[in-house]
Amino acid sequence: MSTRSTAHILLVEDEPKVASFIKKGLQTQTYVADVALTGTEGKRLFATNPYDLVILDINLPDFSGLDLAESIRRQDRKIPILMLTALDTTADKLLGFDAGADDYLAKPFDFMELLARVKALLRRSTASEDADRILRVADLELDRHERVARRRGQTIELTAREYALLEYLMRHAGRVVSRVDIAEQVWDIGFDTGTNVIDVYVSYLRAKIDKDSPTKLIHTLIGMGYVLKEK
Repeated sequence: MSTRSTAHILLVEDEPKVASFIKKGLQTQTYVADVALTGTEGKRLFATNPYDLVILDINLPDFSGLDLAESIRRQDRKIPILMLTALDTTADKLLGFDAGADDYLAKPFDFMELLARVKALLRRSTASEDADRILRVADLELDRHERVARRRGQTIELTAREYALLEYLMRHAGRVVSRVDIAEQVWDIGFDTGTNVIDVYVSYLRAKIDKDSPTKLIHTLIGMGYVLKEK
């Protein structure tokens, strides 16, 4: 997140009417929005301009928005990415998160919900910059500037969603967090807590954090939620 007074947003959306609608709505909130109608144009704009957030459609005419998300994430590990798509199954959401998305909004959507998610992502990005750089629990550490996790000195490769989940658990180390807490604070508003996506991502994270260590840090409390702590 930059220090500019107005957030600069890149919108990659191949439907001109939808792109125009979103851009005008963002402008009423004093955001500056650049529009790309193709993945190629989106990639070019991202490479030549500083942005605070990317809104990205998955179904683009030249290549998948998932590929563009991965490209953006390789260049910038911190920038929030909000994906828009007509595909809204759990499997589709997992693909989007694995590609580097921080949030996921299915079409059709209400603009006020889109705006709320944009504000939440920008707010979380700013808060992340202002907080302590290194979080530590036992031999696990999270560098919040570099967005890198390490355990016993070994770097752990995380997707954007896994990183956000781990950061939340470490910030609340020793406290039980429920699935609703995670849905609201990590998945932001409007997420369907009836799906098993949260359980799936905790499982992914546990496999990466605890698999090769004799000391397990991520614990499940049946009927309550999860806690990250050293027993």
